[in-house]
Amino acid sequence: MRTRVFLGFGLAALVIASLYAQKPSEANYDESKVPPYTLPDPLVTAGGARVTAATWRTRRSELLDVFAREMYGRTPTTSKTLGTPAVNDAAGALGGLAVRRQVTFTLAGTTVGPIRVLIYRPAAATGPVPVFLSLNFQGNHAINADPGIDLSTSWFPSDDQGVVDHRATERSRGADRSRWPLEMILSKGYALATAYYGDFDPDHVGGFEHGVQTLFYRPGQQGPGPDEWGAIGGWAWGLSRILDYIATDSSLDAHHVAVLGHSRLGKAALWAAAQDERFALVISNESGCGGAALSKRIYGETVKAINDQFPHWFSGTFKKYNGHEADLPIDQHELLALIAPRPLYVASAQGDQWADPKGEFLSAVHADPVYTLLGVQGLGTTEMPPVDHPVGHRVRYHVRTGEHDVLPYDWEQYLAFADSQWKH
Repeated sequence: MRTRVFLGFGLAALVIASLYAQKPSEANYDESKVPPYTLPDPLVTAGGARVTAATWRTRRSELLDVFAREMYGRTPTTSKTLGTPAVNDAAGALGGLAVRRQVTFTLAGTTVGPIRVLIYRPAAATGPVPVFLSLNFQGNHAINADPGIDLSTSWFPSDDQGVVDHRATERSRGADRSRWPLEMILSKGYALATAYYGDFDPDHVGGFEHGVQTLFYRPGQQGPGPDEWGAIGGWAWGLSRILDYIATDSSLDAHHVAVLGHSRLGKAALWAAAQDERFALVISNESGCGGAALSKRIYGETVKAINDQFPHWFSGTFKKYNGHEADLPIDQHELLALIAPRPLYVASAQGDQWADPKGEFLSAVHADPVYTLLGVQGLGTTEMPPVDHPVGHRVRYHVRTGEHDVLPYDWEQYLAFADSQWKH
């Protein structure tokens, strides 16, 4: 099996590590310093017409186009799949609790991949089961110490959690398991599908040459154009391609797939679900700037901060709003509105002010009119709840105790939310 070769990645890794650690001291964490701002109305078209339930689909397309043009970059419309995978099944995984399936896609003639999808489904299931789908940061082998999971051969940005010279070692097995309570998920009757996000885009400046973007390059093209997709667009595309596979697996219920993402992958999950309405439930875990948080509040991480630190995440056109958030023709409440009327969960952490918990909550608040227009009750409140007290209906929100992470508390809420939307 081919292993990707990355030149100069030692230097790239040092740059990445330093960027990820940055949280500018000048960031605003004072509500009294949030500037006055005006949010665009998701129910008013660019031409000034009021949107009705009958015209929402047209307005939805208009909003998608603006987000693609001004922020995430345009995802190619050319149909392309990951091809025919190799499948490896193992019954009796996790002490008999699960069936483990590993699906490997090899994209011949490219520097992309292999792309490995790991799926656990309840061994006791007698029919198709609903699925939680989420990309991971550390490789499939890191979500659990199960020795049967293939050890990733991909390149990793930093040497920690058992990664040596940017390659996984046996010591990295289960290194990220605290974020993936498999027994809890399976015992509730859900399957989990995951893949390493770096298999779709390696998440570093200049990494597009090894990302899925190259699959769509024109002859002679060396990188995405100014309004073409960045890394977040690549990860979102990858989530939809995994969903394509899920739709072919008779043991999984492709009509009940919840897409979940944490941090930058929360941004990708929201953008994936905005574009792909097959995702039946959407979860943003502390996705912050460029995800669920309102940009115009200029609180915590700003547009300039995120573009300076991670210039490869968004389109080149997004950079013109560095320090000019007021000029944005859209804001993130409209991204959340693109999920409507599907169930949506937005989660924050009290200790993660960089991601602006209040801005994430207000984004859910201002998406409510679209849910109402479409005949369902969204968040249903304008008052931010106390810590560890979830609120909402078709749109749900919580801010929990703790820092930037995914904790069992979060999963408990997400599983209960899926139960409430799908089982009752």
